[in-house]
Amino acid sequence: MNNSITDIKEILVGHSENEKALTGCTVVICEKGAVGGISQRGGAPGTRETDLLRPMHLVQKVHSILLAGGSAFGLDAAGGVMQYLEERNIGFKAGSTVVPIVPSAILYDLAVGDFSIRPDKSMGYKACVNASHALPKQGNFGAGIGATVGKILGYGQAMKSGIGTASMQLANGVIIGALVVVNAFGDVIKDNQIIAGARTAKKGPLKIGKEGFFADTLDVMQSFTGRKILSFSAKQNTIIGVIATNANLNKEEVNYFADIASNGIALSIQPAFTMFDGDTIFGLATGQVKSDINILSAFAPKVFSDAIINGVIAANPIDGLPSYKSTINS
Repeated sequence: MNNSITDIKEILVGHSENEKALTGCTVVICEKGAVGGISQRGGAPGTRETDLLRPMHLVQKVHSILLAGGSAFGLDAAGGVMQYLEERNIGFKAGSTVVPIVPSAILYDLAVGDFSIRPDKSMGYKACVNASHALPKQGNFGAGIGATVGKILGYGQAMKSGIGTASMQLANGVIIGALVVVNAFGDVIKDNQIIAGARTAKKGPLKIGKEGFFADTLDVMQSFTGRKILSFSAKQNTIIGVIATNANLNKEEVNYFADIASNGIALSIQPAFTMFDGDTIFGLATGQVKSDINILSAFAPKVFSDAIINGVIAANPIDGLPSYKSTINS
């Protein structure tokens, strides 16, 4: 076990990014297909091929999940993922050809780097070429390279976050894994303390619990200034990710699994699920072992929350924005 979504042996992860533009994409590939589901709880999503994940729809299995920066422009990267899978005859059988099923979600990272460069078909294809069973890189990679948190006071007082992964092994060989890009409106919480989020104008090293370093988004929202500037942060935030298991689940159960896993956002982000966030969580079940959906649901939020924390802790500063790693006073 590598504390990674790739601990599920049927799953591969690949990143591709542009370090100048500070945008990128990440793919989760299921070469043999996986039963898919979705939880969409934020108010500003950007997605592709998500309706088919709902119960009572024909397609049962998906072949890849794309997570991308670039706002709505980044959905173009799904074309590269489809090309890669089609070349390998991976997809939904449709007569004489196959149609790869690639549900996708994007985040807003246009305020950092070069906004004119976005994830496209070639970047999506490259992410597939880079996909492997190895422990995925965390922090400033793939879709997480331009991710930030704590933006109620604007990007100048936000902090850098990134992409993170985590896993847990349960009884009877059941594994739960998560991969999350953290681009939240709110602050990131660990052990009841803010570890990344909106900062005050004060300078100095970050020390967890230190009064005056963090503005505390919940406090700002209740202030006169906060009430006036809330709309400024709209449509610039989201958490997108994947919760996966090697358990055998049907479509209804995978959707429930994804929905329950999204509670991990509430464990580690304050505030969570705002109308300014496009929080979208994909569920995958590869079907190798038997398990009870209630057991899976009991642990899924913890795994998802751990992936969020790992992505924030691994991030490096960019574009003048500090990160947890660069400012923590050890």
